[in-house]
Amino acid sequence: MEYVIQGLGLILSLSILVVLHEMGHFVFARIFKTRVEKFYLFFNPWFSLFKKKIGDTEYGVGWLPLGGYVKISGMIDESMDKEQLKQEPQPWEFRSKPAWQRLFIMIGGVLVNFILALIIYSMILFTWGSDYLPVKNATWGYHFNDVAKGFGFQNGDKIILADGKEIEEISDLSRNILLGNVKSVEIERNGQRSIVNIPHDGTKKILASGEKFYLEPRFPFVVEKVIDGNPAAKAGMQAGDSIVSINGIPFGMYTDFADKLKPYAGKKTRLGFYRNGQYLEKELIPTEDAKVGIQPKSPVHFFDVKHIEYGFFESIPAGISQGFETLGGYVKSLKLVFSKEGAKQVGGFGTIGGLFPKVWDWQIFWNMTALLSVILAFMNILPIPALDGGHVLFLLFEMITGRKPSDKFLEYAQVIGMVILFSLLIFANGNDFLKLFK
Repeated sequence: MEYVIQGLGLILSLSILVVLHEMGHFVFARIFKTRVEKFYLFFNPWFSLFKKKIGDTEYGVGWLPLGGYVKISGMIDESMDKEQLKQEPQPWEFRSKPAWQRLFIMIGGVLVNFILALIIYSMILFTWGSDYLPVKNATWGYHFNDVAKGFGFQNGDKIILADGKEIEEISDLSRNILLGNVKSVEIERNGQRSIVNIPHDGTKKILASGEKFYLEPRFPFVVEKVIDGNPAAKAGMQAGDSIVSINGIPFGMYTDFADKLKPYAGKKTRLGFYRNGQYLEKELIPTEDAKVGIQPKSPVHFFDVKHIEYGFFESIPAGISQGFETLGGYVKSLKLVFSKEGAKQVGGFGTIGGLFPKVWDWQIFWNMTALLSVILAFMNILPIPALDGGHVLFLLFEMITGRKPSDKFLEYAQVIGMVILFSLLIFANGNDFLKLFK
């Protein structure tokens, strides 16, 4: 059921973004009196799930959920309709319009997606405000993966400064280390301060680990929910139990639990915990992947999380700022893709779907939709034939030189672009399949 909810979240989010993206092209086409022959959510090779013609436009829903499209008269696009181009240009066709009008038609989708992201971010801030954990409020320090430990970090280290400067949010710290923007981190360990230097190949090592989180705040392991039918439920553990030991060996925090439990997968194990101030132990057998079926209390229960409220007029500039920051962060992160380690982390629909919550949460859904809207806007404006940015590139060439590329050239460019896009699609989703297989 969890995967169904994630899948529905992904489909709903992409459907909203695709419809509004294509609406951007559609609106500008209509403004400049250009005929739109089809407006489709999803692709419809061979047949459509639904279609209805209103005026000159056929509206429909395809069966292949890989996006959507508008078919504009007199334009070389993914439909590869060459027959229309053999006829004399008509006044309502795309090819008959001035270059500046065609430019607006082509960037309409990107504009709508980016403006939509700014609106969503603003409304999220107005509705829910923003919450974040200041770096200095990580009371029990941080848990590090093996790669970060290789840099010199130890579990429990408190982070004081990065390159001699304070960093307010944990997410900023994590992102800046990953992007290679941080060279040294000042930490406090057992009351003593020292410096951990980040190696020049630190980013590659973090990516190669394949782990989503290489540092995260530590917090106590207090049970929020015991999942029926799992080892913990069979042993009689309850919500509110505070787990502190495995086979009599104490451990510090929830983030230490998974590592400490791994050696006991499939073996009889004693979990020590406090219930109503009394120390108890229960015997159970963890699953072969070292799980016991316990959902911990959220970290927000243990930290002084900073919450900021926004009025309606305050949320607008804050949302715009967040949108531009998200775009800037995404553009900077793209450099990671151009390495062997980064390329392995590229994911397709499975990876994107995994970012949606397993239990429906509107705040997370809209945050993800805004993020995907930013990504969709940026990716579509890249100067790759078959994308909006490819058409924009050729239009700018025409406007600067006064020479329009031939229809034959545009046909070849469209084919090349589609080959590139399908190759990337296969590569990204192939990575998802390999991860699933592993």
